[in-house]
Amino acid sequence: MATLLHLDSAVFPQGSASREVTAAFVQAWSEQHPDGRVIYRDLAADPLPHLDAAAAAAGVEHPLRGELAAELAAADAVLIGAPMYNFTIPSTLKAWLDHVIIVGHNAGPDSPLAGTPITVVASRGGSYAAGTPRAGAEFVQNYLATLLTAMFAAEVDFIVPELTLAHSNPQMAELIPLAETSRTKALADAVEKAKSLASRLAA
Repeated sequence: MATLLHLDSAVFPQGSASREVTAAFVQAWSEQHPDGRVIYRDLAADPLPHLDAAAAAAGVEHPLRGELAAELAAADAVLIGAPMYNFTIPSTLKAWLDHVIIVGHNAGPDSPLAGTPITVVASRGGSYAAGTPRAGAEFVQNYLATLLTAMFAAEVDFIVPELTLAHSNPQMAELIPLAETSRTKALADAVEKAKSLASRLAA
């Protein structure tokens, strides 16, 4: 029985592009792998405290850090909703990362999490793709890809619904068709990725 660890971090419970895509992923995962287990954390509804000196020093012996590390260790696959806020990830997701990354326990050159598939839904209001004017300000994919591979040697994949503000920002109205195309592709990619992982892990 494979276990999926699912994290959402978008502030708004409704109307969130990242939450819509992670929900599609989980639904497809559950349909493909009904006996699988899903561990869920809503980091916006139930935020973690910032890492402090006592928790940093205690490492895995700290109750919260130990609990988070155990959830991650139990996961055969990880799904992270990571919307772009002010050019980077939400602070709630950063707090989770600071707690769960414990060098000498689960992070480092010999990480026991090596090869764990991590799917990140990196939504953003505009476009930061290569060749766009804001490509140099993309600090979600670049950051998470570097961090998760360096610390865990994880297998990191991204699903990127972009231009999510096109419907609400009049100055972006002409981009609505591109936004819809991006949304449709992200949802399809989520379903395909979830089914693929569920089949692979159930084998």
